[in-house]
Amino acid sequence: MAEQPARAWRLVLERIESDLLDGRLGPGDRLASERDLATDLGVGRSSVREAFRVLEVMGLIRTATGSGPQSGAIVIATPTGGMSALLRLQVAAQGFPLQDVVETRLVLEDAVVAALAAADERDTTRAHRLLEAMEEPDLTPGEFLALDAQLHLSLAESSGNAVIAAMMAGLRSSIESYVQAGAASIPDWSAMASRLRGEHRALIAAIDAGEADVARTLVHTHITGYYEHALGSRTHGARTH
Repeated sequence: MAEQPARAWRLVLERIESDLLDGRLGPGDRLASERDLATDLGVGRSSVREAFRVLEVMGLIRTATGSGPQSGAIVIATPTGGMSALLRLQVAAQGFPLQDVVETRLVLEDAVVAALAAADERDTTRAHRLLEAMEEPDLTPGEFLALDAQLHLSLAESSGNAVIAAMMAGLRSSIESYVQAGAASIPDWSAMASRLRGEHRALIAAIDAGEADVARTLVHTHITGYYEHALGSRTHGARTH
């Protein structure tokens, strides 16, 4: 009997997944009410609420109380938020080793810059704006690194692959605390920031010029170089090819 609640809320998830796959539900649609789902599936309303909480954390729905068009549970499908939460918790619990996260980021960013550089049309407008913002001399390390993260994410989003963009956001979010803490271990942050600016400019220039191989080499050197300086042995020996 103790396992019944777990099976019940999973049943709710399976029904919603089935409705999404079959096209009966999509972004913007409202889920059936707790009462209707509970009656239809033969489970308690508490199990439906538990399933809704899981879906909300995963970034698949948003819930609001009251009445009207914005109330209830509505499908929003924002995988970035859910994936970020999952990866952040797994890294914190050492379910995903930091080295593996860094290696995965290298694979994804390699694909991003290669695809952008090889595209017939590419839009790096936002990346250029972020490059300009990073030239501000009074940025703290935290502010600089936040812009750095936005720059890399902007490239992923410009590549047109929504899955890669979501994974990139999740990976960067999962190691944000390590990245920020690593900045404090760099003795000359000003020199590091200057180096990172130069690497960013060279990377965007290679993408704009359509030089895919150059862009791939630059992004690999850029990422591994920062982690080696900031995180040291925690990522030493990562398989990067």
